[in-house]
Amino acid sequence: MISEQTKQQITSRIDIIDVIGEFVKLKKRGTNYLGLCPFHGEKSPSFTVSPVKEIYKCFGCGKSGNTITFLMEHEKYSYVEALKWLAHRYNVEIEETQRTPEQVQQQQVSESLHAINTFAQKFFTEQLFHSEEGQMIAGSYLKERGFREEVLQKFQIGYNPSAKDALTAALLQNQFNKDLLPKTGLVAFRNEELVDNYRGRIIFPIHNNTGKIIGFGARVIGKADKAPKYINTPENEVYSKSKILYGSYFARQAIDKAKECLLVEGYTDVVSLHQAGIENVVASGGTSLTIDQLRLIKKYTNNLTIIYDGDAAGIKAALRGLDLAVEEGLDVKLVLIPDGEDPDSYVNKVGATAFNAFIAASKKDFILFQLEVLLKEAGNDINKKSGIVNQIAETLSKISRAEDFTRQQDYIKQCASLLKIDEAGFTNLVNKFKRDKIAKEEKKLPFEEADFMHQDSLQPNSEIDEGQLLLQQDDQVEKNVVRVLYEYGLKPYDEARTIAAYIFEELENYPIENPTYEKLIDLYKDAYNKGLEPTTKSMLYHDDASIREMLINISMFPFELSNRWDEILPNMNIVNKDVSIPDTEMSLNYFKLRKIKKMFEQNQRDMETASFEEQLKLIELHKQLKEFEIAITKQLGTVILR
Repeated sequence: MISEQTKQQITSRIDIIDVIGEFVKLKKRGTNYLGLCPFHGEKSPSFTVSPVKEIYKCFGCGKSGNTITFLMEHEKYSYVEALKWLAHRYNVEIEETQRTPEQVQQQQVSESLHAINTFAQKFFTEQLFHSEEGQMIAGSYLKERGFREEVLQKFQIGYNPSAKDALTAALLQNQFNKDLLPKTGLVAFRNEELVDNYRGRIIFPIHNNTGKIIGFGARVIGKADKAPKYINTPENEVYSKSKILYGSYFARQAIDKAKECLLVEGYTDVVSLHQAGIENVVASGGTSLTIDQLRLIKKYTNNLTIIYDGDAAGIKAALRGLDLAVEEGLDVKLVLIPDGEDPDSYVNKVGATAFNAFIAASKKDFILFQLEVLLKEAGNDINKKSGIVNQIAETLSKISRAEDFTRQQDYIKQCASLLKIDEAGFTNLVNKFKRDKIAKEEKKLPFEEADFMHQDSLQPNSEIDEGQLLLQQDDQVEKNVVRVLYEYGLKPYDEARTIAAYIFEELENYPIENPTYEKLIDLYKDAYNKGLEPTTKSMLYHDDASIREMLINISMFPFELSNRWDEILPNMNIVNKDVSIPDTEMSLNYFKLRKIKKMFEQNQRDMETASFEEQLKLIELHKQLKEFEIAITKQLGTVILR
């Protein structure tokens, strides 16, 4: 919905070093900046940022992108959220494209709900820390539970006074929309008047991924007799319980760094663990995990460790909905807290070091643990055991990614052993569930698509062979031609031609084979012929993500030209260290050499089956190719890379 003009204003003001430098310590090296990659653990810096090209690339893990994609990847923002973050940083006023009345109204409601929530959070925090009632009732209770003020401030925890309309009166006094207040759940209609819904409760604000408050959890102080222990915000335009995890805003970077997400049940579990220095933790709020919550976790890591109470209810809660986690490709482990404790009480009892050691030593594989629990419940009941076989087989059938094949086979072996059944028969049952699932999905598709999926599933896996390695070499030289085109294309080659014109002429005799590179060249040529000025930088924000990614991968190089260029350039009559022409010529010459080598190979194959007269012609062609090869080789000098 953000207008193109606003996008252009934002992208024109971006300083990639300024933005990435906010999250990564960068050190200048040559024309680029280096730092430790924020996306994977490393000791030697391989994360490279180019201020000239406005792109980054890690040569360790392969992550790459522009300023916007960095924010999307590192902060887990959506595209629009990243643009808004940059607009705020560079004081760009956001202009949105024309919207329908319904869209305008929906946005206005969302903004109003956010404003009400923000006001309420400040009200609750003020009441907790600066009112006599808040300090005496809520403050003393939280202190007794071991919570320190700094962690309460971090999570913006507060208190709703016991008076029937303390918050309501404050909201109305500040002229918030009376009709919207019940939508937030903060206020309710009772006896034909608006009253506070969370009276006398401790308030836990719930944040979205950008830190905005979208809802609240209100906990009773002490034991709940008749009233529910927690009251949560109802579903509305900004809050959907199935799509959020409590604490994810505060945990996202810690999860990314630890490469593991700890999932607990309650709000106080999250806060206590954060206070103990364990920050890669979120809470489900005691409900079954949903597909949206699992995908939120998967944004940060594939490793999920669920930490629940060790009683029967805790075990049951931990196992709910985890087939979905398997289907999403998450590696799920379970940890059950002993002695009737919960994560909150246990970390306070044993301390952070012992808690971490316990978690590391007590992880159980979800599937095997589920099987053990089910077998224990079934006892000697044959019918129940038969149902368990089917249930576990169906779970294993959901491990469907190619890279998880070995893992699935290992599960089949272990589960068959625990179930005391034939491994081959169990494998067949798992495959039957897979086939049933595919058949179900095919019924939902048009005939042609279903047929294509079926054919595709029958294709055998193959390892990289020599032919593929040769193709990779072809790919590299073609990629380099695209790189010099985008990097130097607008510079003069001679008095009559630009470098782009020179490259286009050369490619008439030596066509590009890779369709992606051919597309990039056609894109450049189209813009060039229209009188535009295509460059890597101008194409960085192209609508097609695959084009952006390919350009970044082409443009970033893990080496820099060595100081030997100072000796080489004067001999080539190049001044001011402008390497554009020699770089272009060398790239094209290596490209042409690779093409000639392939022609040699094809010529050799043709000679094996050719007649005598045809062989004479092929020998002549071989001589011509050799002459071309010698001429090109003579043009090539040696450039040392460091």
